[in-house]
Amino acid sequence: MIIPNTFKLDNILNISSLVQIRIAGDLEQLLTRLKQRVQTLLSLEARAAHKLGLTPNRVSAIGLALAFLSALAYSRWQTDRLYLILAVALLLLSSFCDALDGVIARLYQQATPFGGFLDSLLDRYADAAIYAAMIISGLCDLIWGLITLIGSLLVSYSRARAEASGLKMEAIGIAERAERVIIIAVASAIAAFWQPATTIMNTAIILLAVLTNLTVLQRAVHTYSRLKKE
Repeated sequence: MIIPNTFKLDNILNISSLVQIRIAGDLEQLLTRLKQRVQTLLSLEARAAHKLGLTPNRVSAIGLALAFLSALAYSRWQTDRLYLILAVALLLLSSFCDALDGVIARLYQQATPFGGFLDSLLDRYADAAIYAAMIISGLCDLIWGLITLIGSLLVSYSRARAEASGLKMEAIGIAERAERVIIIAVASAIAAFWQPATTIMNTAIILLAVLTNLTVLQRAVHTYSRLKKE
């Protein structure tokens, strides 16, 4: 019996679609479980921080101070490669504080409009300090560094403007702050043992330049499409 080629192709496509749906579903479940576990761990840390008398705004301020120290470490990388490892550690601690302040605010009903504004404002200072240190110290090309810095700031600005119009922008875009921090941290850790370090860091900055501005474009298109329907 001869099976038509179109029948074979249709079956292959159907099987491929089912496999893709199954993989996507499994990945979504995995990410959901991971997120739930992270939230549980953050809740435990938030309770401990609250017992120490730390408020969301104080945690935000600590995170900014750690980011500035990370930027200082990045600026000294040419004197000793271990400064890159120190910079990564401080950057991750700063990002941890950025996540922790929101959890404390939600758990203990301390969330305020000004607190959200302050958190977002300090995050922008932290981002600018890190990228500026990389540019000034020669870890990346000036042009790509500036494009990444602008893209990073516009990712947050585009969300703020869209949410001011009543739209939800959470999870819209592929390079939110957490993803950007992970890329920088991984690249920096590799660069600490790579010759030359600028090759790895510049590659990471170029990647971020593309991803951040692509995220801005995604949010612009999403905002346009949603507002057009209203």
